[in-house]
Formats: sequence, structure tokens, C-alpha cells
Amino acid sequence: MNDSDKPLSPDELGHRVSEVFDLIGALYRRGLRKLEQGEEVEGVSVGVRSVLALLHRYGPMTVPQMGRVMTLTRQFVQRMVNDAAARGWVEATPNPAHQRSSLIRITDEGEAVITGILEREHALNRQVGGDLTDAELRACARVLKEMLKTFDHEGTD
Repeated sequence: MNDSDKPLSPDELGHRVSEVFDLIGALYRRGLRKLEQGEEVEGVSVGVRSVLALLHRYGPMTVPQMGRVMTLTRQFVQRMVNDAAARGWVEATPNPAHQRSSLIRITDEGEAVITGILEREHALNRQVGGDLTDAELRACARVLKEMLKTFDHEGTD
């Protein structure tokens, strides 16, 4: 084991994690701008895109379930669901498990919209350079998940 393989001291860890947060912030802002450019093409806000992507991936969910997964308030998610419903991209269906909380289901039109967005995003993501390996991306995801755990106790409502 060399020095770069040893766990960092808490002080050094704090500094290095700050560097990662700075990079994540820049990546998020640039990615958001790119998604907003796509909004001009597809007419889909970033929030509605998130709802459509979630339903596309996991199937019907309630608004509170979506809020928990995305760590967003129910109110914000409800606004995004309302926007998507107004466009015919999602619909509310009865929820056998809970009468007062409908399941939100993506429609065929919504599937077509999110599929087009995800294909465009995939084409962009394929352009990432650096000859990244699977091991590097797995390590990156592991680090980000550990960082995310720091905020698991934070509520959204």
C-alpha cells in the first residue's frame, strides 16, 4: 500500500472533498445550461425532464415517492408533474395502496419525449474524454455516494 492508497486524515479529506464539490458545482451548472438549451428544442424544463426520466426508469410512482428519490419537496415535484400532465406526458392513475395519493404514470407521448432527450444526452456523454475506465467511473460513483450520505439526514419538506 503506498501513500495514495491510504485513507486521508479528516482535515485533508475535508479539503479534498471541497475540491470535488467545486467540480460538481461547475459540472452541474454547465450541464444545466446544456439541458436548458435542449429545452428550446423539446420544450421540456429541467424539472419536468427529471420527473419523466424517473418514471421512465422506475415506472409509476406517487409524488411523495418521487420527491424522496429526487430529494426535492413534494410541492416542487407536484408542480413539475402538473406541467408534464398539461402537456400530456404523464397522467394520474388510481393507487390501490393509497386512495389519496395517485400513481403518476408516463404516457406514450411522454415516453417518446424522454427517450429523445436521453438519446441526445447519451450522444453528448459519449464525447467525454480522458480514456476513462470502468474502474475509474465505479470509484467516482462510490465517492459521490459516500459524499451524498453526509446529507442523508437533511429533509426536503
